[in-house]
Amino acid sequence: MAALGWLTPRRRSATARSVLAGEASAEAARKSTQDLPEAARGEEPEFPVHGDDRAAAFFDLDNTVMQGAALFHFGRGLYKRKFFETRDLARFAWQQAWFRLAGIEDPEHMQDARDSALSIVKGHRVSELKSIGEEIYDEYMAERIWPGTRALAQAHLDAGQKVWLVTAAPVEIAQVIARRLGLTGALGTVAESIGGVYTGKLVGEPLHGPAKAEAVRALAAAEGLDLSRCAAYSDSHNDIPMLSLVGHPYAINPDSKLRKHARELEWRLRDYRTGRKAAKVGIPAAAGVGAVAGGTAAAIALHRRRR
Repeated sequence: MAALGWLTPRRRSATARSVLAGEASAEAARKSTQDLPEAARGEEPEFPVHGDDRAAAFFDLDNTVMQGAALFHFGRGLYKRKFFETRDLARFAWQQAWFRLAGIEDPEHMQDARDSALSIVKGHRVSELKSIGEEIYDEYMAERIWPGTRALAQAHLDAGQKVWLVTAAPVEIAQVIARRLGLTGALGTVAESIGGVYTGKLVGEPLHGPAKAEAVRALAAAEGLDLSRCAAYSDSHNDIPMLSLVGHPYAINPDSKLRKHARELEWRLRDYRTGRKAAKVGIPAAAGVGAVAGGTAAAIALHRRRR
């Protein structure tokens, strides 16, 4: 109290009391803040929120839930079962190399790849390929599920929320994976079938980019969900439209463009890869050209529509 020495005893007493009151008030405020729940102190609140039936979670598949591309793994299984003839290999190997190495989504090139793959499954029964899909999940896919992402999905399920896969992969593949993981269901690309047989045509376009966002929006409306309370998870900048729809976007094992975007918008990031974090999980070198061809051929192989 030396700084108050020039004051008269009466004024010194009043000022001292004011200082004491101020200090006591500050201490009480600090203590009350410490007693508040973390969410009230500006910390990240508990998420997902238990019992919120208007919330759900939407997960991309490739490199988000599963290491690598589901279609690639499925294609390996199809080729192993001699689903493709030798004359198809060179064409599909070239198309697969173009997409994976060049990384260019040229519309004409993509259309050619879709037409080629659809021509291969034309005339095959949906039930045949669904049965093969169950086998291939056990052979190639089950061991490639990211445990970290699986835990995130389970947290939503434990909170009483629905969890959906949203992928450009054929809806049949997505449904197999969703069922094996105990998820609610899956949105995927649909191919036309009549009488349980593939016609060789797509229903619309692949569920990719903005189409994923539209599918999520439509499902949310049908399910009575509040998108601001929902979560979405993806590794790809192509899914920014879907991630931007929800109140809780997550970048999982993100590519460089998504990582940059997520940091700018302060989205949550999770990376479950080992080694170089930015490395993409690609085609195993030992897989060989047959597996590469199979991956491309499977890209649209199971898309269909029930009639």
